[in-house]
Amino acid sequence: MTIMRIIGIDPGLNRCGWGIILADGARLSHVAHGVVRPKADLSMGRRLAAILDGLEGVIEQHDPHEAAVEETYVNTQNPKSALLLGQARGAALIAPARHGLDIGEYAPAEIKKALVGNGQAEKEQVSFMVRRLMPAAGNVVADAADALAVAICHAAHGGFRKRIGGVA
Repeated sequence: MTIMRIIGIDPGLNRCGWGIILADGARLSHVAHGVVRPKADLSMGRRLAAILDGLEGVIEQHDPHEAAVEETYVNTQNPKSALLLGQARGAALIAPARHGLDIGEYAPAEIKKALVGNGQAEKEQVSFMVRRLMPAAGNVVADAADALAVAICHAAHGGFRKRIGGVA
């Protein structure tokens, strides 16, 4: 049986959600979740550094085997917002990469489809399924719920098939 500890990351410049799950075959369990919240009055570089530092702290504390990061939804109506989110996503990708983790990347529609069965599902439906699949997560906030959804999606896709203590 393949057992993986996965960190899911929902990048954001103001709120970067993270969630850790344990995947034991088809059985999933909640380990931890939270949100990195850089102060809004910091410069861009310092906000990105706060995201990187926060995620690295989580990775060091929970020692995941793999990572999964949500891809950026490109909003053509507001390209500046997409650019800012892309910068936050860069910090979110660097943290697990620095720790030697393989990183899966998933489009929002792919995550929704993995959890709800519909790539056009509403955010509330995704949060509901996260709470249903992981009751130990409690009443998880939106950004952390999204991060747990990313981790669940990664597990549903089989991850990279690593075992605790070595490669499968």
